Amino acid sequence: MHQKFEFEYDQLADGSDLSIDDQELLEAARKATQNAYAPYSNFQVGAAARLSNGQIVIGANQESASFPVGVCAERALLNSVGSQFPSLTISTMAISYQPVGKDSKEPISPCGMCRQMLAEYEERTNQSIRIILSGMKGEVYIINSVTDLLPLTFSGTALK
Repeated sequence: MHQKFEFEYDQLADGSDLSIDDQELLEAARKATQNAYAPYSNFQVGAAARLSNGQIVIGANQESASFPVGVCAERALLNSVGSQFPSLTISTMAISYQPVGKDSKEPISPCGMCRQMLAEYEERTNQSIRIILSGMKGEVYIINSVTDLLPLTFSGTALK
């Protein structure tokens, strides 16, 4: 049997067609890139999440000279939400980036580890996370669920 995986997403020319709330969230992610500690890669990533109570929480990548020790912006954000707001859920997340000395005008997507963590967060909270992906300017992608980015997700149910 042959199977096929597809998903749909929205593509906007820029963030001006986003709702006011989504524009605010994307701007928070773009601003969060300034909090990145990225002296090795010079690739600053910011993430912002709107929680179920409307509050926005941000995260930024934090590198280390021992590269595997670094933390991506998305996982830093999930750790903050899980630690500080365990009873709330994430409704929408925006992710942006700023490479030092270069333009950032194409959307960026989470790495594989972050996709796994985000998918498990969706599973744990039983709620899809809508994701807005963008650079500091230019095109914006809107994806309805993290699991669209990680087909055949490995989940905790496999360990039971």
